[in-house]
Amino acid sequence: MTPITLALLIFGIMLMLMVVRVPIAGAMFLAGAVGFILQSGLSPFLNFLNNLAFARLANYDLSVIPLFILMGNFATQGGISKALFQFAAAVMGRFKGGLAMGAVLACGAFGAICGSSVATAATITGVALPEMKRHGYSGRLATGTLAAGGTLGILIPPSVPLVIYAILTEQNIAKLFAAAMMPGIIAMVGYMIAIAIYVRLVPGQAPDQEDREKLTFESLKGILPIASIFVIVFGGIYAGFFTPTEGAAVGAASTFLAALLKRELTWEKFLHCFHATALSSAMIFMIFMGADVMNASLARTQVPGQLAELVVSMNLAPLMVVSGILLLYVVLGAVMDELSMLLLTIPIFFPIIMKLDFGMTPEHTAIWFGIMVLMTVGFGMLAPPVGLNVYVVNGMAKDVPLSESYKGIMPFLISDTIRTLLLLFFPGISLFLIQYLT
Repeated sequence: MTPITLALLIFGIMLMLMVVRVPIAGAMFLAGAVGFILQSGLSPFLNFLNNLAFARLANYDLSVIPLFILMGNFATQGGISKALFQFAAAVMGRFKGGLAMGAVLACGAFGAICGSSVATAATITGVALPEMKRHGYSGRLATGTLAAGGTLGILIPPSVPLVIYAILTEQNIAKLFAAAMMPGIIAMVGYMIAIAIYVRLVPGQAPDQEDREKLTFESLKGILPIASIFVIVFGGIYAGFFTPTEGAAVGAASTFLAALLKRELTWEKFLHCFHATALSSAMIFMIFMGADVMNASLARTQVPGQLAELVVSMNLAPLMVVSGILLLYVVLGAVMDELSMLLLTIPIFFPIIMKLDFGMTPEHTAIWFGIMVLMTVGFGMLAPPVGLNVYVVNGMAKDVPLSESYKGIMPFLISDTIRTLLLLFFPGISLFLIQYLT
């Protein structure tokens, strides 16, 4: 069996297992195990497994993942989101479609202490959707806005997918966070512009006049916890007071304190935060190990290295190669979640990118590519036929057909496309903050 045939067999087994609803971690593990055993035998595979779990989970940098997840759970269960949305709605209420813009602003601010796209979408939907319905927003615009706004949870630091990318590519987490800030802000502003245009071009999606919330001291208090946590965590990281991992611990403790001050964090919610964090972390680490087995199997075929050499020998324009990879991520987003995509594909694509000349230093190339991947992963959270965020928000809006929610995300997908092209052709947008913040 040729190496290419074997690599295709490994991918085929993985896809077949996914079709029959085997969890992605199991699908990658089993497919990788078959490929490994066919190439090296059972005994070497068992020896590889003997050290796999410790070699992966003993990585100190991985501790940042459960800490940021715990930080997001404290924010979700601590009642911070309601006050935050009230503040955002008061700020944006003067504009037509202002409540929808406020929901996007709230998603962006909540994402600054959450790090999860789905958690951001679900949390802000719980407080914003009833208000948008009460004010006369269509189900299409309301669900589309909240699904798109949820993606800001991974676009604005801290971002769990970006942490995973940093670990896989051995890049500096603080520099990746700095590089993601400006694209995340551009994404948030782009979504609000998309809403402003959409409500003027398509009648009946938003009320002509809204009952404006007044910006009071009480509503201003809603933003203070998140602003304080963001300044403490990221200010401390970039001022050199602590590392990103220590910053995640400080952030989790600060968010816990903010939740206590809100007096909505009951004992049951407190326990739920740790239980949910344990479940999410276990899922991520299992995907890590499944991907490790599959990538080890693919590495033995030497196909990833041969693919990198082939791409370089074709003398294609570097931007053309990156564009092709990003389009592939959009396609993969229809069948895989963002973490699985990163763990499976980065070991294959990253060596290809690093062999191409983009006119930047290797570090800047690696960071810029990570931001481009992050943007495309966010696109995959919305794009049909899956769009996990769309399913989550639509599931909370029982009276809105799924087809209407997919229509509602179209203006935001256009905004995503424009932003991705902008960052593709102008890498400096995501890189210029690095020299000031790191």
